[in-house]
Amino acid sequence: MNMPFKANLDSKVAVITGGGGVLCGGFARALSASGAKVAVLDIDLGAAESVAEELSSTGLAIAVKADVLDRESLAAAHEQVKKRLGPCDILLNGAGGNNPRATTNDEEFDPAALSDPEKKSFFDLDPAGVNFVFGLNFTGPFLTTQEFARDMVGRPGGGVIVNVSSMNAYRPLTKIPAYSAAKAAVSNFTQWLAVYFAKEGIRANAMAPGFFSTKQNSALLWNSDGTPTARTEKILRATPMGRFGEVEDLYGTLLWLCDNKCSGFVTGITVPIDGGFSAYSGV
Repeated sequence: MNMPFKANLDSKVAVITGGGGVLCGGFARALSASGAKVAVLDIDLGAAESVAEELSSTGLAIAVKADVLDRESLAAAHEQVKKRLGPCDILLNGAGGNNPRATTNDEEFDPAALSDPEKKSFFDLDPAGVNFVFGLNFTGPFLTTQEFARDMVGRPGGGVIVNVSSMNAYRPLTKIPAYSAAKAAVSNFTQWLAVYFAKEGIRANAMAPGFFSTKQNSALLWNSDGTPTARTEKILRATPMGRFGEVEDLYGTLLWLCDNKCSGFVTGITVPIDGGFSAYSGV
């Protein structure tokens, strides 16, 4: 694979949640290529196994089934990782996503939606769906960090926690209030962790990807015939670089944050990787 640089992660154990997905699968490849032993955690074991099998041809990688919203599942996954790879040095909290139950049909309130059963306004959002999305994106990293950061406490060199935030943390996107609020919480939680664990030598930072086209958001970005939706056109107009991000665009930031020699005095930050989206005023 085409790596931006070679980080010094030899013998490090990296745990990645959501590792069977497009972005986090890419993170697993980048960390493995830098010498880390990688535990690919995912609620979809088949997806995790597919990534781990690919990595095993050049490095040491395992697939572990884990539900980031279930303490017992995380504890069982942790035991597997320690038994097969060793204690966690790098934790990448990547599991997350949105759900249609927490998504409105409209970008702005339309009074007609109140009498139209085919339209879903803010008032129609399912509280269980909102709780699920917020939980997946915030409570998941919270519980996973509680479980795996135990390995980092009291060890020479501490450890590294990398959370996946979003540009939604800075300015909420339309239609997805729960996801946006959860990502804002992730960025705030990252700062909290950085302060709390600083004297243990544990660094906590986050990446905030801009717009990337994945399986999870494809319905919002592409029509069934493969043409871009109106939302995609708006996104690209507001992104000065004029394109969606590619997973490779995230590797450099990830490796920099994980390598203590590169970023040993960096903690508590969220790095935007957005093609200029956050810099553009729209005019």
